[in-house]
Amino acid sequence: MGVFGNSLDKATTNTFTRPVPKSAQAQMKFLVKTLKGTRAAAERLGISQRTVERYLTGQIKQPRPDLATRLATETHKHWQPRVRERAKKKAATTDGIVIETRARFGFTAAPGTTDDARIRLITQHLPPAYAARLFDAHAAGASDQQLQGIAAEGLQEIYFKDHGHRAPGLQVEFTDIDYIELDF
Repeated sequence: MGVFGNSLDKATTNTFTRPVPKSAQAQMKFLVKTLKGTRAAAERLGISQRTVERYLTGQIKQPRPDLATRLATETHKHWQPRVRERAKKKAATTDGIVIETRARFGFTAAPGTTDDARIRLITQHLPPAYAARLFDAHAAGASDQQLQGIAAEGLQEIYFKDHGHRAPGLQVEFTDIDYIELDF
């Protein structure tokens, strides 16, 4: 997963109303309950069913680093799905999404204007239509380049063209992302 995908996942994590379980035993209990059984949890984590049972009883308390990573990832993936969907729906229908980025922006514009790419720090609210497009593309497994294209189009229309009030022929190129944060 790329920069945009990770940023969308992080923004979704920020919508949680309760903290994610921290201990290995609590994470394992949650996964067993969510995935409906020790066998399904074991298959998802790539360990034996007996190992899952040992975590549940507290016989094993500290997982190996690779298992700890997989356990945390799976727990985050399944934690509060209704809260996550409600936040996405609200962003896609009414609130929109805020994008903060430091990246290189270049332009294709009318003759006589500058089109030299330069680093800009931009914090911009994008309307719900762009949030919906980002969520739909992310859910469909779009590449980071496609998500970047949707964000570039949104920044082009809202930030650079000011909702179509200026720079009618402007085309924005969004490259060399230093960092990006999304919030909804």
